[in-house]
Amino acid sequence: MPESQVTETAARPFLKWAGGKTQLLNAIEARLPDIIRETGKIKRYVEPFVGGGAVFFHLQGKYEIEEAWLYDINRELIVGYRAVQEDYLALLDKLYDIEHTYLNLSKPERKKYFYRTRDTYNKQMHEFDYQEYTTEWIDRATMLIYLNKTCYNGLFRQNQKGEFNTPHGRYVSPTICDADNITAAHQALQAANIVCSDFKTAEQHIDTNTFVYYDPPYRPLNKTSSFTSYFKSGFTDENQRELVEFFHKMDTRGAYQLLSNSDPKNEDPDDKFFENLYAGESITIERVTANRNINRNGSDRGAISELIIWNY
Repeated sequence: MPESQVTETAARPFLKWAGGKTQLLNAIEARLPDIIRETGKIKRYVEPFVGGGAVFFHLQGKYEIEEAWLYDINRELIVGYRAVQEDYLALLDKLYDIEHTYLNLSKPERKKYFYRTRDTYNKQMHEFDYQEYTTEWIDRATMLIYLNKTCYNGLFRQNQKGEFNTPHGRYVSPTICDADNITAAHQALQAANIVCSDFKTAEQHIDTNTFVYYDPPYRPLNKTSSFTSYFKSGFTDENQRELVEFFHKMDTRGAYQLLSNSDPKNEDPDDKFFENLYAGESITIERVTANRNINRNGSDRGAISELIIWNY
């Protein structure tokens, strides 16, 4: 595969991630602090739940971000980010090889190849060093991206053991090696600090010069909703309450904060869970329309309202 060059392509998520914010980008940008939109600069950007990174990549392409801190508790996701940041050319070579191999297989062979790779990926988890970055991270990131691009509905999902358990998808010609976008993502991540940790660790980098965007695992709208299944331990109502305490604490520091979450009123018009949690004179809560494209039941996909909450 030829070497990639500097690209003018606008970076976007290199993984499909449950609850991705691509469709909310305009709504989020319209609600950015005035100082950011007027100056075109973000002194320090902190995202405690980076996920697919749609908001970071969008803002990085339109504003000058002097310093960025990207956190996520999902260690597999962080492996992917670090490989793109550190060794994107080696990653592209491996993705090109796996794409060439996969696309030249018959349908039954593709299915066997997928499950064989998934088994290898899950077995490696138990002995993989997630602490120190090495070239082995490139191989694991390659498998992660391949599985994400070829699994059912592109949904990264883990069971209680932390194993990737999404079944094989039926894409005819999936793009496994998206060289332009991975190159663009690599360039966008050069000024970013990428950390595997929970949201509370981000506190040390938040002050009056910081813009914080929170995209926590969404609160399930009902008992069958799977918004939080991207990580083995989920994100409970108690975690949501811990997050609002963190939000209020950072508010006292003068940080600009914006958060998105599910709207309970889609299912229960009387559910004021988030209104009660985030009540305060300086806090605004608005509802915006979004289409949810990841759902167990395809007939349930469609327009719903989501919440955008900010403190400035």
